[in-house]
Amino acid sequence: MTTTRARGPHILKGALVTVNPASATPQVIAFQYNPATLRRTLSPQMVGGEENDRSQAVRFTGAPVQTLSVDVDLDAADQLNKNEATAVQYGIYPQLSALELLVYPSISQINHNQTLLASGTLEVAPLAAPNTLFVWGAQRVLPVRLNRYSIIEELFDARLNPIGATVSLSMRVLNYSDLASNNPEYNQFVAYQRSLVTMAKSALSNATQGLGVHTSQL
Repeated sequence: MTTTRARGPHILKGALVTVNPASATPQVIAFQYNPATLRRTLSPQMVGGEENDRSQAVRFTGAPVQTLSVDVDLDAADQLNKNEATAVQYGIYPQLSALELLVYPSISQINHNQTLLASGTLEVAPLAAPNTLFVWGAQRVLPVRLNRYSIIEELFDARLNPIGATVSLSMRVLNYSDLASNNPEYNQFVAYQRSLVTMAKSALSNATQGLGVHTSQL
């Protein structure tokens, strides 16, 4: 990883915010540098409209399945230049650990389930994942499930602590088709769609001007 490219100051930081089922205190993992690209794919969820079928209208079965992918750069160069104690001792290992724990059950959950098994409980529920939000500016705060987490560690110090790495994250956005209506993340996604409606209105208000048609013809 090169560490010489210019990185301007970012007033707003992208972040992942988690709330563990065992704790109501949110944990914020702010990106050290905002990713240069955000890749999004949306797959509409529809039925009807099959070829040669005139009897059935195309209908939505729910919100589209949306996948987000980002590459997160981590670099200890600035901290090492400032002789910051944590970076000197561990490099970027603490930041990597915080991101990696997003795909682990908590130790308290593991211990609880082991206690249940030891006491003779025959069926133990799967371990609940933390509620995770992907925050990318004020308009995009999305509940997500991490699908993939891959790491390329590129530089190491004398103790073999990583001091440069790229973390690739792939996330599935959880929408109101995935969540119960009493789940706070359900309302979070509804708020996101409402923000899309507001943004779209500003783009579409004069969209028909210059088309040579009246809105009644559309």
